[in-house]
Amino acid sequence: MIASVKQRLQIAPALVRDLLVGFLRNETTKIGVTKAVIGLSGGIDSAVSAFLSAEAFGKENVFCVLMPYRTSNPDSLSDAESIVAKLGVHAETVEITPMVEPLFAGFTEIDNVRCGNIMARERMIVLYDVSAREHALVIGTSNKTETLLGYTTIFGDNASAINPLGDLYKTHVRQLARLMGVPEHIIQKAPSADLWAGQTDEDELGLTYELADEILYLLVDERRSEQEVAELGYPIELIGKITRLIRTSQFKRRPPLIAKVSYRNVNLDFRYARDWGT
Repeated sequence: MIASVKQRLQIAPALVRDLLVGFLRNETTKIGVTKAVIGLSGGIDSAVSAFLSAEAFGKENVFCVLMPYRTSNPDSLSDAESIVAKLGVHAETVEITPMVEPLFAGFTEIDNVRCGNIMARERMIVLYDVSAREHALVIGTSNKTETLLGYTTIFGDNASAINPLGDLYKTHVRQLARLMGVPEHIIQKAPSADLWAGQTDEDELGLTYELADEILYLLVDERRSEQEVAELGYPIELIGKITRLIRTSQFKRRPPLIAKVSYRNVNLDFRYARDWGT
C-alpha cells in the first residue's frame, strides 16, 4: 500500500508547469503588475519559483535577491548565483548581517530559533522594499509540506503576494524542478533554511520530507483518519506527531483573527472568494 501512495504522489510535471506559469501571469497582469521579486536562497523551492517566474514574466522582469548572513553556507550563495546565471535574471546581493546583529545583541540568551525568525523576517523586509522599488510582486517559495507542518516563519519566509508552490508537496517540487532544468545537485542537497551552521529541515522536523509527504497526502488530500493511515503501515506515533503539527500551526495559515463586534466583520463574515478589481 505504501508503494501505491508513492505512485499517487506523482504529478504530470509539464502540465503543472503550464498551470503555474498561467497562474502567475493571470494573477499579476490583471492588477497591472508584470514583474516579480524572489528571495533566492540556493535551495530547490526558490529555484523553482525563479524558473516559473522567468517563464511567466520574461527574464528581464524577474529580480532575484540573495541575502546571506555571515554564517550562511557559502555553497548556498554559489548555488543561488548559478541559478541567476542559468536564467539570466536580474540579481543583487544584500548582506543581512549588519541589519540583524544589533537586534541580537540587544537580547540576552537569544536562541537559534529566535535568531532564525529574525533573519527570515529581515529578508522579507528587504524583498518588500525591492518590490516597492521595482513595482513588482513578491513571489512565494513555501511549499505545501512546510505550510501544513508549520515549518515556516510567520511574516517571514511564508509571506508573499502570490505563491505558485503552496499546493505542491516537496515531492512534487522535486519532480517539477527536474522538468524545468534545475541543477540536479540543488535538487538532491539536504533542504535547509540555512539559518545557522549545520541546520537542516529534516533534522529539525525529525522526519524526512518523503515520509512526511506520504502521510500528509493521506491525511489531508485523501482525508483518511489516523487509524486508517496506520493500517497502511505508517508508525502511529509519527502520524500523531504530524497531526499535532498541523493543528498547532493553523494560526500561520489564516489571516489574523478579528474579534466580532459588528454585524459583519472582515475575514469571518466578509470574505468573498473573488477579486474586487482596481
